[in-house]
Amino acid sequence: MKEQEEEWSLVIQPKNSWFNLHLGDIWRYRDLVYMFVRRDFVSQYKQTILGPIWFVLQPLLTTLTYMIIFGRIAKLPTDGLPQAMFYMSGILMWNYFAGCLNKTSDTFVANANIFGKVYFPRLTVPISNVISGLVSFFIQSVMFIGIYVYFFAQGVQLRPNIYLLLLPYLIALMAFLGLGLGIIVSSLTTKYRDLKFLVSFGVQLLMYATPIIYPLSLMSGKYKTYILLNPMTSIVETFRFSVMGVGEFKWEYLGYSSLVTLLTLIFGIILFNKVEKDFMDTV
Repeated sequence: MKEQEEEWSLVIQPKNSWFNLHLGDIWRYRDLVYMFVRRDFVSQYKQTILGPIWFVLQPLLTTLTYMIIFGRIAKLPTDGLPQAMFYMSGILMWNYFAGCLNKTSDTFVANANIFGKVYFPRLTVPISNVISGLVSFFIQSVMFIGIYVYFFAQGVQLRPNIYLLLLPYLIALMAFLGLGLGIIVSSLTTKYRDLKFLVSFGVQLLMYATPIIYPLSLMSGKYKTYILLNPMTSIVETFRFSVMGVGEFKWEYLGYSSLVTLLTLIFGIILFNKVEKDFMDTV
């Protein structure tokens, strides 16, 4: 008898090439991504008294600290904006990017117990970290809108403009940049554990190379060039310009950040794909 050909709904094959990414599997496992997002949100604030209120308290306390140290003591300018508005706008954007980077940078080590037991696309884990970070970002955005409305009612000259349409693109840039850098660090920490201890410190240093506590207009010459090499600089400045009408926005600045983000993400995914094939031997 002629053997019947069997049809399979899913065929799992080994990745024998750096560029054999199997990105279609991520959409097929979208329900798993949702479960990871829910797990991250629940586990982060489980058995805490204030729960999600920490989403609001953290940026508020950080803003107050910046107002005292950098506003009153250091007397750094804020482009004519109220200090609370200026610092909160930078903190809002930076927290999301830093959260994506920090969470994804520990992907292999933190999930080695489940990676070694069952097959699923490994990229679903860092992608879920990026999506779960949107929850805190939107909660903090509501708080920022409240502060925005308060100062607008007080007569502060805030000039939102057509570039508000770029906000979804700015969010996507932060997500992809944080994801790309995070999976690069995660891939390298499978062999070089020292990087794990440098990530949080490096993120703090990178914040000072971003116009969070000072405006880009404060810089000039080569120092301004160095700050603009940071892809987060144009993202923060574009956000402030679109929402409040202050800051420096240029398409070439945003184009540079977009190019760096794209290259970082592509390189990160390729490296992640290579490392995931044999990371269990080194973790």
